[in-house]
Amino acid sequence: MPVIGITGGISTGKSSFCQCLREIVPAAKFFDADQEAHRLVDCDSEVKKEIRREFGAGIFLPDGELNREQLRAIVFGSATRRRALEQILHPQIRRQWSAEAERHRNSPDFFFADIPLLYETGGETLCERVVVVACSYPTQLRWLMERMPLKPAAAEQMIGSQMSLAEKIRRADYVVWNNGSRAALVAQARFLVALWQQEPWTKS
Repeated sequence: MPVIGITGGISTGKSSFCQCLREIVPAAKFFDADQEAHRLVDCDSEVKKEIRREFGAGIFLPDGELNREQLRAIVFGSATRRRALEQILHPQIRRQWSAEAERHRNSPDFFFADIPLLYETGGETLCERVVVVACSYPTQLRWLMERMPLKPAAAEQMIGSQMSLAEKIRRADYVVWNNGSRAALVAQARFLVALWQQEPWTKS
């Protein structure tokens, strides 16, 4: 069965769409890049050393935990620092999910890879199909500010630091529009799963 990449912009609803897929195809395998990034910075001592070397010891709290809010402010305020963090985390994340995807290719079940930076890291080359989850800019801004304690200018800067949603939509095989209700999101997920189940998948 195929490897299907799920991507989009920050706070466009990728996780919500993946939750819909989990309910529709419970046997499917999922990889969540954000969860893997959290695991790396929490549990991998080498990753912690690299982050400390790049961003300074002050990026960690007295109890040794990463100060995520401070790091987020640094990387979204500087493209150079953001790339530095990505170079620490994303090669490991890519190795992990690509290995899992390859192991799963002979499985009868779908493999969904939720990768926010899929296009930025060239990960689409490892996928048979890519779904971009998108919504309007005002909706994205509102959801981001509900999710994080950000002022509008900071939220706009965070969105603007990413590859544009329009570019991701242009590259996508499928676009899921997430401006409405959860029922509308579920309906789109059901449609795509039914479509994929009819395709004669072959290894590319």
